Amino acid sequence: MGGSAVVVGGGIGGLAVAIGLRRVGWEVTVVERAPVLADVGAGISLHANGLRALDALDAGLGARVRAAARPQYTGGTRAPAGRRLARMDGAALERELGTPIVGISRAELHRLLRAALPAQCLVVGVEVTSVVGTDSGRVRVPVGNGVKEVDLVVAADGVHSRLRAQLFPDHPGPTYSGSTVVRAITERPVGLDADFELTWGGGAEFGHIAFVDGRAEWHAVYNAPVGVRYPDVLAEMRRRFGSWHEPIPALLDGTRADAVLHHDIHELVTPLPAFAAGRIALLGDAAHAMTPHLGQGACQALEDAVVLAAALAAEPTVDAGLSRYDAERRPRSQAVARAARQAGRMGQRLAHPLAVAVRDTALRLAPSRVTVRAVLRHADWRPPELG
Repeated sequence: MGGSAVVVGGGIGGLAVAIGLRRVGWEVTVVERAPVLADVGAGISLHANGLRALDALDAGLGARVRAAARPQYTGGTRAPAGRRLARMDGAALERELGTPIVGISRAELHRLLRAALPAQCLVVGVEVTSVVGTDSGRVRVPVGNGVKEVDLVVAADGVHSRLRAQLFPDHPGPTYSGSTVVRAITERPVGLDADFELTWGGGAEFGHIAFVDGRAEWHAVYNAPVGVRYPDVLAEMRRRFGSWHEPIPALLDGTRADAVLHHDIHELVTPLPAFAAGRIALLGDAAHAMTPHLGQGACQALEDAVVLAAALAAEPTVDAGLSRYDAERRPRSQAVARAARQAGRMGQRLAHPLAVAVRDTALRLAPSRVTVRAVLRHADWRPPELG
């Protein structure tokens, strides 16, 4: 079954579902509200499930992403003074899953996803805040100065999705998680002895992802009231984390002040009752925005993209395809979101000194296979075939 679709949102999930829909014979337009594709963002880790989803969308795309990414074999979790709490066994994960976790900049991942689509598929500088159903079951979407009537709209418009609010006006929407995140990519290569590392303090986490060119993404997640901002956020990071172990001071010193991003973390605590209504499907953060504590947000969006394309290809009608998509994706992605929230509560969000001491002791005593099993629980997923 083929048809026509508008994808609202040109992020990772939106671009990925456009690739999948085109592969199964659909005509697709991606509408992005940003007037210029500046590819803002820091870095991302892709687990096996995300990489397998990319392979299912386009085998060549998966290979290109792997070639541009740095495998994560070394690292783990440390305390602020540098004491090792847990080691990451990237080789064991590769043996179990056939691939290690990889780190890549969001800008590079966006570029590779866009390159897999014809340029005319992407329309920028257009914001879609609502859509209108027709008597025929199709959907009218305002695009620029005109209106497109299509068989399907995919809302990949993020955690603050306007289309989700239209579909489910009684849903409370996103909730502030209690944590805020500051992140950046270093301007120059930084000497690192780990591919990926997290450091847990009280109510705070500092981590880095190393890239193939020697630069690194770093992020600081910490408990804070919503909306708090600083005149010089990099100076604030030095105040908070500058006394933590190396390479944290070096990462901060290697960063330009104008490269730092600061966002409060919102999530969908109240699960949606459905990921589709009428001819509109929700995907990625619009459907299941989660905290970053498992590194699964983008991977879940990539899973959504493959499953939606496969369901529409397999079922005789759009309605049946959307019903199948909802049945397959909602239980899994909402379970991952709950697990991410719990991981944050037991990790970064812990602030009481006694609770932090108990957490750190438990990490030190746990065998490495426990960490491997925790990753496998969510990463060992296999996508459907797209044909």
